[in-house]
Amino acid sequence: MRLNRYLSQCGIASRRGAEQIVLEGRVSINGHVITNLATQVSPEDKVVVDGRPVQAELPIVIAINKPRGYICSHGDTHERMTIYDLLPLKYQNLHHVGRLDKESEGLILMTNRGDLSHRLMHPSMGAEKEYEVVVDQPMHPDVLAKLIKGMMTEEGHARAERAWLVKPNKANVVLKQGLKRQIRLMFYQLGYEVERLTRIRIGWLQLRGLQLGGWKELKPSDVERFFKETPAAPRERAKPGRSKPASDEGDDTFAPSKKKAAAKARSRPAGPGKPRSSAGPAKRSERDRPERTDRPKGRSAWSKTRRPR
Repeated sequence: MRLNRYLSQCGIASRRGAEQIVLEGRVSINGHVITNLATQVSPEDKVVVDGRPVQAELPIVIAINKPRGYICSHGDTHERMTIYDLLPLKYQNLHHVGRLDKESEGLILMTNRGDLSHRLMHPSMGAEKEYEVVVDQPMHPDVLAKLIKGMMTEEGHARAERAWLVKPNKANVVLKQGLKRQIRLMFYQLGYEVERLTRIRIGWLQLRGLQLGGWKELKPSDVERFFKETPAAPRERAKPGRSKPASDEGDDTFAPSKKKAAAKARSRPAGPGKPRSSAGPAKRSERDRPERTDRPKGRSAWSKTRRPR
């Protein structure tokens, strides 16, 4: 296993952050300071970071369907319920990847892998989070465009990647940012109160099938999909009456029809040395005729006398 990945699984930092720690000479293996990023770590090696021995934990990733009323915190001075109250003792050392506020519900991941946290939380990594949003009144048609364009909130400039209407007062919103209470603040800025907010997707992982308050542990192959796959944008629905069956020749939505192409070819004058179409020579307008330079002197340029054959 590469050293940066090993340190990430120890919970020291993300893989990129671990590389910086190695380059700074803060890591030693079996008593030797290591600065080579390509160094491999075997199970019997003794790894020390900043003078403290570290050991890779068995990587764990679990998904929780957070109910409303629970907070994302390991402890609370006001004795409110936390997401750790939903988990058995063996998962109490995991950290949550991002947050959902107390009144929000839905999908949240917990792990001891720093590289996964960095992959999902950093906006430049491209991990999407999709939410179902129910507001207190029917939405104006301009609302979705304003969400995508973005706006200034008390937490900074906030914008959605995509948004579409499900019902008059319900929309799906996709984010890559992770500003505090971002969706609530954006809708409040536009004159709406969010009555229900549910996260239904993180990257490729859907909330479907996980009961409220339940959790499940992800398989290693499922976890690796977060690093390999980027969710594609949903296709826009075709307008009624304009759908076209698929063709083996590819998408020709913007190609001219065969009838129009044939008509255009017949009306195009043939070039030098090319035979004319069977439809006969095309008539040229007065504007298309070349200017005559062999008119008799003294006659008007506009005279239409014909030359003898």
